Amino acid sequence: MLLALKRILEIQELDMKMLRLMKVKKERLSELEHIAALRRDLKKQKSEKETEIQELTKTIFFQETKISEIKEKLKKLEAKQSSIKKVEEFNALTQEMSSLERERVSTEQMTSDLIDKKNSEEEILEKIKQSLISSEESSKNLETEILNNIALINKEGKELKSQRDILAQAADPEIFKIYEKLIRNKKDNVIVPMENRTCSGCHIALTAQHENAVRKGQRLVFCEHCSRILYWQESEDLEGSAVATKRRRKKSTTA
Repeated sequence: MLLALKRILEIQELDMKMLRLMKVKKERLSELEHIAALRRDLKKQKSEKETEIQELTKTIFFQETKISEIKEKLKKLEAKQSSIKKVEEFNALTQEMSSLERERVSTEQMTSDLIDKKNSEEEILEKIKQSLISSEESSKNLETEILNNIALINKEGKELKSQRDILAQAADPEIFKIYEKLIRNKKDNVIVPMENRTCSGCHIALTAQHENAVRKGQRLVFCEHCSRILYWQESEDLEGSAVATKRRRKKSTTA
């Protein structure tokens, strides 16, 4: 049974490498999205500010047209006033002119405020434009670096996949099917050694019966807590595998 697991363990090593690559790729893609999101936000701010300035320009034009119309009315009323002889008509005309004058002053003040606001918004728009240019320039090199990194990840992942496919063809079909179901669910090592009567996957102690069955290696033994497949790392059947190398390294370090 351990000889059959040996091939699956080699596949698991490749799968762990691919999972790590996928995690790094996801992080790199997230960085790209973050850069793109910042750029989209600046472009949105720029567009909104330009629209706001356009609306202010229209309103200012409307107000200035209104001021011109009021001034034209005042001129006509002033010309008319000089020819009026009746006191009542003169007073009525004077009152109308005073009302128009107040409206002119109020409209001019409102227009002045709008012009100040437009100038302020144009300054903000210019800052947004500069930020956008700066962001695009600074992020260009970073985006290139990230894309190159992703290309290398894809290349390495493809190579690992090719190695995995070769190993999978020679693997025990039944054990491989169980393994693939477990790794799809856990996205982590699913064939793990028993150490000190403990599953090294979930780190929960197991029974002596479990340990005996794992030592014998005559059948698949699953952790009763996390469902991982357990194996005895000291077995000679695992010589030449990656886990055997790890075991020797661990012993050497302890010594």
